[in-house]
Amino acid sequence: MSDYIIPSNTRIGHVHLKVSDLQRSIDFYCGLLGFELTQMYGDQAAFISAGGYHHHIGLNTWHSKNGPPAPKNTAGLYHTAILYPTRKDLAIIFKRVLESGYPLTGISDHGVSEAIYLDDPDGNGVELYFDFPMDQWPRNVDGSLNMYTKQLDVEDLLAEIDR
Repeated sequence: MSDYIIPSNTRIGHVHLKVSDLQRSIDFYCGLLGFELTQMYGDQAAFISAGGYHHHIGLNTWHSKNGPPAPKNTAGLYHTAILYPTRKDLAIIFKRVLESGYPLTGISDHGVSEAIYLDDPDGNGVELYFDFPMDQWPRNVDGSLNMYTKQLDVEDLLAEIDR
């Protein structure tokens, strides 16, 4: 099957996370990040979305209620990446997170994108990011992609709110 190439318009539809406290996770994803609660599945699961989709993120306590966070040094999910449609949208959520006092784990300019990193209440990594248009992505002389990690210009990002 090595000749199969996935269609270019394929997308990741949703991620489903095991959480230890469902309401605490709803408060984070809906209350802080602004997702909409689309459905509860009893008191053990919730489905949340952006823009009315059935769900972008599923949250459940089926095997994890009151459990500890997954160890950082084992295999598993590194982070869920939430792609914002505009740089201004990223600036707005960044300001919201800053004003809430919620701790960040990183802020980066990757050349192709700008990203804000934090952990949800269960220690699951979350990346909030904006992609630059593909024609602006940094390239090497041979045309290959030249992604990097540099310090994000926070002042310039926040200035986007008033532009």
